Amino acid sequence: MSGTPFNVGDRITLKKPHPCGSRDWEVYRIGADIGMKCLKCSRRMMFTRRDAERKKVSIINYDEVDGRPDSR
Repeated sequence: MSGTPFNVGDRITLKKPHPCGSRDWEVYRIGADIGMKCLKCSRRMMFTRRDAERKKVSIINYDEVDGRPDSR
């Protein structure tokens, strides 16, 4: 599989804001679709891999979030 590697726990910044005003999302599910949760209102959305790759601006990897150690 090519493209951006997404991992559970990664934080993603998207180009367009969610109706609540936030652009920050956390990945909670990986598969054919990418499950993301809004960090402001906790709304959960599913994006296809293609859409998630096109809409992302930046990724903060799971091991960089809150200083958590890499458990993989």
